[in-house]
Amino acid sequence: MPTRDLERWMWAEACSLLDQAERLQRQFFDPPGRGGPARAWQPPVDIYSHGNELVITAALPGVTSERLEVGIDGAMLVIAGERRLPQALRDHRVERLEIPRGRFERRLRLPPGVYHIDRLELAHGCLTLALHRVDSLTGEHP
Repeated sequence: MPTRDLERWMWAEACSLLDQAERLQRQFFDPPGRGGPARAWQPPVDIYSHGNELVITAALPGVTSERLEVGIDGAMLVIAGERRLPQALRDHRVERLEIPRGRFERRLRLPPGVYHIDRLELAHGCLTLALHRVDSLTGEHP
């Protein structure tokens, strides 16, 4: 590859990475209250499937069950809530803030079918959900 083409490629890659970093920064740290609705960050998730079961794990460090909402809205699983700064740290000065806090919401499109939540567990900073697909006519597992 000629040197000039390599320089263009490297520059384009660097600009692309900077754009991606800026989008992530806005997604996680854009403060609410600038004339529009409060922005929400989106927790990362892992999704596993086996037969009629879906297991979903969402990273929610420091989120308490009192600040968590989970539900199924049509074909969407909705995980929402708020991560607050712990009371014990409220008088501390922030030196670095990388874990997002404030309102969060994650909407996940479910595979075709009707689902219900069999298990919900919030432990060790993770929410784990087990969903089962049910027969829409009888309400029983296929």
